[in-house]
Amino acid sequence: MVRLAPTKRKKARIGPDDDGRRMSLADFEHVDVQEGYLYELGRGVIQVSNVPALKHGLQVRELRHQISAYEQANPEAIYFSGEGGDAKLLISATESERHPDFAIYLSAPPDVKDVWPLWVPDIAIEVVSESSAKRDYEEKPEDYHRLGVREYWIIDAMKEHMTANVRLRGQWKPQIVKPPAKYSTPLLPGFSLNVKKIVAAARRK
Repeated sequence: MVRLAPTKRKKARIGPDDDGRRMSLADFEHVDVQEGYLYELGRGVIQVSNVPALKHGLQVRELRHQISAYEQANPEAIYFSGEGGDAKLLISATESERHPDFAIYLSAPPDVKDVWPLWVPDIAIEVVSESSAKRDYEEKPEDYHRLGVREYWIIDAMKEHMTANVRLRGQWKPQIVKPPAKYSTPLLPGFSLNVKKIVAAARRK
């Protein structure tokens, strides 16, 4: 009997026209994408977004500067922190794949080749833009809670405040932080997030 070699499955390719198309998490994880757009999977539906406006990037940069300064002063406190495409969160319970604007991992990843299905960030952070507000406030809290994220921060320059979601008795307990107040968490001893500077970055000329 002649054994035929298994046929290699061709990768699917998606682009902006696939916004709203249904796809399984298993298939979405390995798709090729048309460059120039941002892609996530939410509730089994492809979500395609344009690259955010510059003010979004300025806020993420200010956030990165504050976290980086803390990492330099406390080199053992954070194992890894990254932006957008640097981390991938796979939430099988909701058929979702998320790429937070910023993710902080306090412990080392599992000793496996592909860490993303198993490695959960301790803190996930989203910087709200007009196009992402619904996902950031309505979908991602459930996704990140189900995954096991310990804190979920939502920074919203349009509302001029930050919402820090902290786990308490199996639910998120939201805390609103309005500048000039700063936010501190026991997960990052000695760190205070300067929300005012991040919100101000959105208005930089």
